[in-house]
Formats: sequence, structure tokens, C-alpha cells
Amino acid sequence: MARTNLLYAQSGGVTAVINATAAAVIAAARARADSIGTVLAARHGILGALDEDLIDTAALGADDLDALEHMPGGAFGSCRFDLDPPDRNPAQYDRLFAVFAAHDIGYFLYNGGNGSMDTVAKISAAARARGYPLVCVGVPKTVDNDLEGTDCSPGFGSAAKYAAVAMLEAGIDIASMASSTGRVFVLEVMGRNAGWIAAASALAARTADEPPHIVLMPEVPFDEEAFLAAVDATVKRLGFCAITVSEGIRRADGTLLMEQDHDRKGHVQLGGAGQCIARLIHARLGHKHHWAIPDYLQRAAGHLVSAVDHAQACAVGRAAVEAALAGRDCVMPAIRRLSDNPYCWDIVFPDVAAIANLERRVPAHFIRADGLHVTDAARRYLHPLIEGEVYPAFVAGVPDYRRLHLSSVARQLAAYVP
Repeated sequence: MARTNLLYAQSGGVTAVINATAAAVIAAARARADSIGTVLAARHGILGALDEDLIDTAALGADDLDALEHMPGGAFGSCRFDLDPPDRNPAQYDRLFAVFAAHDIGYFLYNGGNGSMDTVAKISAAARARGYPLVCVGVPKTVDNDLEGTDCSPGFGSAAKYAAVAMLEAGIDIASMASSTGRVFVLEVMGRNAGWIAAASALAARTADEPPHIVLMPEVPFDEEAFLAAVDATVKRLGFCAITVSEGIRRADGTLLMEQDHDRKGHVQLGGAGQCIARLIHARLGHKHHWAIPDYLQRAAGHLVSAVDHAQACAVGRAAVEAALAGRDCVMPAIRRLSDNPYCWDIVFPDVAAIANLERRVPAHFIRADGLHVTDAARRYLHPLIEGEVYPAFVAGVPDYRRLHLSSVARQLAAYVP
């Protein structure tokens, strides 16, 4: 393919390292100026592409890219938006390819989770059907670690590290506060259908008596009586009990333990499972209770990034550019684990269409037989992913997350009307 422009976009819930991927994409693309012209970024994911709201990353200097690499959140803006199937909404694709053509875009890199991989597959298929010369590459990220085709997802290792550290420090706190009625602490973490972050909180414990004493994951139906018995036994033995709860835990009949609201498309907003569990313990057992919901904190903690996660986030960004230049359409650079100890990995390229919209859940052999904790196999898998630290620069006691000046590209088309 002749020298052409590259469009990068971020999608879905952001992570502490998605901008490290962005910085790696931009740097790798600049290094191939023989094949890649301008590196553009879409504001707010595919919505920015449809709206022709594009950023020229050429305005970002070397210092900006270094700052971007260590900045949490999504510097170019993200979105949760699914393209319609091409046969149901051809006008949507007409607009998208009009934008691509107007800005000479021949490479499209979409940085997201399993839903975003579906977007990559749709655009790739539409480009082939239209005869438009475009190479589409999915770039993985998600704190949920639920992407198929990869051993782990960039973004998860740092969220896992945050959950483990939060439980470790809260556990030390609650252990120091004796109570005649016993004390219980509940940490509610993200995890709609997959309990990877909850499982990772188990890395806080070195022995069976250290927090978390119980880990509740969506993969295991919530058994109220068995759970309460385990809590009571732990409090009687230690005087306290620390519990990690995935937000998406469900009862045996499949209903969510707690949900907050529904959006206009019917998507459920989760939250409150930890409070529900804590109040259940107090009502049934009488123990003093506290709960915490880190919410965005667990995916935004740029001050506590896993070095392994950071390295993998950068690696998939570079590999995505290499795949695009090689004409490897509709693939995703994925992490392949080669060994646990020492931890070694490399990059492979599964077909995006084969993994789009699939959901990788915590496997049964990672869950203890009683469903209330993780196994040693889970610990062996999880531990390498939180190793090492990559700290941002600090100024006046807080991280120096600079605000980047993002230069918009002049629009070539009329305003988009969905």
C-alpha cells in the first residue's frame, strides 16, 4: 500500500495504561514515515470518526508523548457505541468511509475490548465489500480481562494491582480494630460477568488468615447460607473478615444481587452489591460492617501502574502498527504466555472476527471448590501481571498529568446527521 494516513481511536471503559498504547502507536507510526503519513486520532472513538472530529497528533512533541505514556484515562476520549450491521444501516458506513476517503486513511487501529473487536470486524468486512483499501487492526485493552484470544488484557494488570493493594491495606486497618461483635469489610470491584479483578485481590494474602478471606465472583452463583457460615466462622476465628465482591454477582436463578439503573438501550448499570452483602451480614450475624466501592479509582490509578501491564500496553501498540503495515487486516496483537516462572510472553495475532463479542471468564480450575476463593493455579496466573511499578512524575506532591494540546483537523465534509 502506498503512503497513507493512520487513524487511531480509543473505545469502551478506559484504563491506567491505554494512553501508553496510544503513545506507542504514535511513536511506531512516526518511525515508519516511509509508509505512514499523518497519524490521526478520533475524539471519542468511533463517534469521532463518524462526526469527522479528528486530531492531528503531529502537534504532540516528544515530551508530550512521554507524558501521554504515563497518563491514565483516555487522552483522545472514548465511547460506548456499537455500529449497526452494514445491511441494516448502510448510511452509517457511507459516512464512515467518506471520512476515511476525505482524510486519506488507509490504516484504522481501534483500541478497545470485545465489543470494539466487533467494530473492527464490521469495518474490515465493509471495506472489503466496498473495495476500499483499508487495513483494520484491533488493539486490546480492558480492566475486566475478559477478551478472548489473549492470555491477559492490557489494563487488567494495573487494575489487579490496585485491587490487591487496596485489600492489603484495608485488611491491615480492619485487623487492628478489635470489636466484641466482630468486624467485616467488603470491597466491591468491577466485574459484570467475569470475576478477574476480584480474583486478583486474593494476591493481597500470603496465608489463609490474611485478607481477603472470601472472594465472590460472577462465575459462582451466590449461596447465601454457605457464605454467611464462612463469614461467621472467620470472624469467630480471627475477630474480623474481609471480603471482595464482584459487582455482577448473581443468585442461583441468574438474577443480579444488586443493580442501579438501566440506560436508554436497556444496559444495566451495576453497583451496590458490596453494600448489599455488608448489610446482609449485619442483619443476619450482627457484625459491625463497612464497605467500599473504588469504582473509577481501580481503572484510573496511574500512580500504581504494573510494570508488566505497562510493557504489554506499549507492546500491543507497536505490534498493531507493524501488523497494519504488513497488511494483516482484521487481526489483534495478543499476549501469549510462554512460562509462569520466569514469566515470559510474546505477541501473536488472532483473527478479530473469531473473538469479537466473546467473553473470557474465570475458569473453573481457578476457583476453589467451595466457590468462595481462588486456587493456587489462579495465583500463579495472576501474580506476574502485577509485578513492578511505573511511577509518573510528581509535582507538588501529586502526579504531573499534563493536559495535552490537541489540534483538530479541518473538516472536509458536511456535518453528520445520524
